[in-house]
Amino acid sequence: MVPRKSATAETDCRDRVVESANAAPAPGTGSGPSWSAMAAAAPSGRVVIASFSPSVDQGRFAAKTVIGDPVEIVADIFADGHDKLAAAVLTRAEGDARWTTHPLRAGPNDVWTGEIRFSSLGRHELRLQAWIDVWGGFVRDLTKKREASQDLTLDVMEGRKHLEAARPRAPGPAAETIAATLAALDKNPADPALALLDYTLTAAMAEAAERRLLTESFIQPFVVDRPSARFSSWYELFPRSQTDDALRHGTFADVTQRLPHVAAMGFDTLYFPPIHPIGLANRKGKNNSLTPGPDDVGSPYAIGSAEGGHTAIHPRLGSLDDFKALLEAAAGHGLEIALDFAIQCSPDHPWLKEHPGWFDWRPDGSLKYAENPPKKYEDIVNVDFYADAAVPGLWEALRDVVLFWADQGVKVFRVDNPHTKPLPFWQWMIAEVKARYPEAIFLSEAFTRPKPMYHLAKAGFSQSYTYFTWRHTKAEFEAYLTELTQTPVRDFFRPHFFVNTPDIDPFFLQTSGRPGFLIRAALAATLSGLFGVYAGFELCESAALPGREEYLDSEKYEIRVRPDRAPGDIVDEIAALNRIRREQPALQTHLGIEFHAAYSDQILYFSKTAPGETGRILVAVSLDPFTAQEADIEVPLWLHGLQDWDGIDVHDLIDGHRFRWTGKIQHLRLEPARPYAIWRIGGEA
Repeated sequence: MVPRKSATAETDCRDRVVESANAAPAPGTGSGPSWSAMAAAAPSGRVVIASFSPSVDQGRFAAKTVIGDPVEIVADIFADGHDKLAAAVLTRAEGDARWTTHPLRAGPNDVWTGEIRFSSLGRHELRLQAWIDVWGGFVRDLTKKREASQDLTLDVMEGRKHLEAARPRAPGPAAETIAATLAALDKNPADPALALLDYTLTAAMAEAAERRLLTESFIQPFVVDRPSARFSSWYELFPRSQTDDALRHGTFADVTQRLPHVAAMGFDTLYFPPIHPIGLANRKGKNNSLTPGPDDVGSPYAIGSAEGGHTAIHPRLGSLDDFKALLEAAAGHGLEIALDFAIQCSPDHPWLKEHPGWFDWRPDGSLKYAENPPKKYEDIVNVDFYADAAVPGLWEALRDVVLFWADQGVKVFRVDNPHTKPLPFWQWMIAEVKARYPEAIFLSEAFTRPKPMYHLAKAGFSQSYTYFTWRHTKAEFEAYLTELTQTPVRDFFRPHFFVNTPDIDPFFLQTSGRPGFLIRAALAATLSGLFGVYAGFELCESAALPGREEYLDSEKYEIRVRPDRAPGDIVDEIAALNRIRREQPALQTHLGIEFHAAYSDQILYFSKTAPGETGRILVAVSLDPFTAQEADIEVPLWLHGLQDWDGIDVHDLIDGHRFRWTGKIQHLRLEPARPYAIWRIGGEA
């Protein structure tokens, strides 16, 4: 969104100053603006809104929040001299004419704060106003003079003038209060100042405030999402693998049979890779081979065949009615289905014949297949977003693909490789879909440089993949979470911590055994409100291609049959982590985190709190899957107003034990068999 300028005279004056500052200096006046420009603009510069948060690029992009969540407003507001200021934050749904006003409170060092909550989904707008509080300043000074027993004759006369000026612009009840005060002053009371200091008059005068030298900020858009955009536990599976025989293609009906198990592990979102027809041209065989056998199923990312494209369903999975039945069954288990939106096409995709102008053809009439060196995707070709025939037809067709699935009941989309497509497209497409379905959620699967990842979030993605997979040391975790929570990134970027993906078999998991899987699950589940698992993780699957972060016998190219349980699995531990996440609001976001002292480089130790809660969640995770780790830790008693020697109630959220710690320093030992601890302290621990 292009930031809009205020229509106030203040902005006009500021513009004149800017224009003057950029103009050539008049002879003898130095390099500054002319006197006439300064004289015109001088009043407008007295009240300054220097900065405020949340804001994203001065309103160019939307900040994010969740319906009903508190949004803390922090602003630097000041003026010259000793005049009293007042300030407010104004909000409205985008397109509404009427603003709702919420007062801000002044604090030390010219920092003003307030809190707002949005009560409806969709796009909203926010702006700040600040002004000279004429009556507030008068009351402040009158109070001091009265307490000092000074002569107040002239002050009372000034107060009367303020009341007379305010009465015509005051609403009904306020006007009556002002009139009553004027009548009382006409009776020459013994202490007329007392009438001017009455709290009911103060409230009435606030309604009739003059708002002298009103200054307005830029407009900051907000996207208000449903809670699942901030807090969700994802489980990814391939529908075709939901079978007991690798030679039998799984169906949506087979997926339905797995729903109780997925729900029992505590997941609330069930995510599918593409479910569309798969092309035959250049089809991949097992382990990404170029010589498939007749029974090889191919990669689901090679989308499109004679049976249809992005709005079609692979016929061996079932029909559209079967898919809708699955959506309904999933909802009955508390599960929401997320679909993959992957824009790439098989060479067999119908679009190549129907819309050849959407592709970039080589001089010999061929198409270059997709690649990400050294990886090659011979079974995929990419559309050309800026081909002459592609704008707007291709853009609209892709938008309509998402709208088609949203119309069927899908409201969550994981988007494949969005950083390889135009950023303006995402900003436009997501806005188009959310205008119709404000509850829609988009997850950005972008493993790229930080700035493009952050820009995708600004462009509208609700959630984002992260570098979590490649963070291992205590220092790395502390630095990364500090970046995500203590910089402006926190206003628009929601990190989704996937422990593994079909494309990524992390080196750590390849060598760390069952304790390593427990460590990564505990880290992801407690550091972020968004936590994801690809099937097989709960069974501690780790076989990889030699020297690569890729699975051996990858499910991307074949049907993989898995049991619900296996010896040494971590199914119960994942279920417990998800239970704790549901029960503890502090774990339903990446925000509210503080790192504390654990005197070992192998123990990550932190606390999290939720707004309005008096209790605090403490988490300690060993980063060593092979050896027991122990250390002294500091219990943050000071954050509960306690002395270092005081005691505090503790609830072990894993095994349910309740006890009491006395003193700031406690000792901790974490074994590879259970390399993490989660406690609640204070409040109702």
